[in-house]
Amino acid sequence: MNIAQTLLPEYDHEIAGCRKELERLPDGRFDFKPHVKSSTLGQLANHLATIPGWLMTIMRDTELEFNDPKVKASMPAPVGTREALLTLFDRTAAQGREILAASADGDFAVSWTARSDGKVVVALPRIAVYRGFVMSHMIHHRAQLGVYLRMLDVPVPAIYGPSADESGM
Repeated sequence: MNIAQTLLPEYDHEIAGCRKELERLPDGRFDFKPHVKSSTLGQLANHLATIPGWLMTIMRDTELEFNDPKVKASMPAPVGTREALLTLFDRTAAQGREILAASADGDFAVSWTARSDGKVVVALPRIAVYRGFVMSHMIHHRAQLGVYLRMLDVPVPAIYGPSADESGM
């Protein structure tokens, strides 16, 4: 079994957990902001929905300049409804899964560099970028989204075991 095949079950599990939370987003509340320093619900959800698609850049290219106009132009436009968000998430999750599944073991050892205005932000093997900037990043923002849901009195789904709202699951 190659590296990609060992990563796919976790990827699928985490994607399913993200989708469960995104399915519960209340339309009409995308402007909710729990604190002045926080993102809005819509900003957070849109960010979360695009993270799986980052695998396309990580596994296809060896570097990324965040401030490159072509990179900014390639970013998906923010959406403002739960339905549109789920469509965006499903597309990026499928793209991410496809490129992950097609990756050879050697692909994960290749160094990947991110820059901002030419300055190196990170330079790591792709496997570390996948783990930190895709999986951990996605899980982090999913947890934030769970807090937003709780604050909006929306039932929080069970992910790793029962939640206070789904104790029987």
